[in-house]
Amino acid sequence: MDRDLPTSLLMLIAGRHAQQRIFDAVRAGGVTDVTMAQGRLMAGIDPEGTRLSVLAERAQVAKQTATALVDRLERAGYVERVPDPADGRARLVRPTARMQAVIPVARAAEQRLEAEWAAYLGPRRMRHLREALTALRDITDPYLERHP
Repeated sequence: MDRDLPTSLLMLIAGRHAQQRIFDAVRAGGVTDVTMAQGRLMAGIDPEGTRLSVLAERAQVAKQTATALVDRLERAGYVERVPDPADGRARLVRPTARMQAVIPVARAAEQRLEAEWAAYLGPRRMRHLREALTALRDITDPYLERHP
């Protein structure tokens, strides 16, 4: 490729690589009944639970697709649907103990990946990368809780 790639594409490539490495580590850890699409959806579930519509937005899939993914995750015992305490008509998708057991495996893979990137980039460049990406959250992350 002759041209410089746009920063957004460079971030996508690195993010996709990170997702695949974490997914592979989870599979190597014995979780073989979850697809990449289900894993992306699982990554968007808050500990206290998340509405299906929010999960669909976070995973960037249609609500119907998110429903089908959650149905399969529920049957496999990774999530449960519970009433939303803030709205009795709504339901939350909440992680079960089975899903909670997967989180340390994924976190360990994230730490290994960050250590590899830091070793490759060096501490100063890694710190600058993290600082820049953290700053970009202010204008790119619709789920970032902003405090006055």
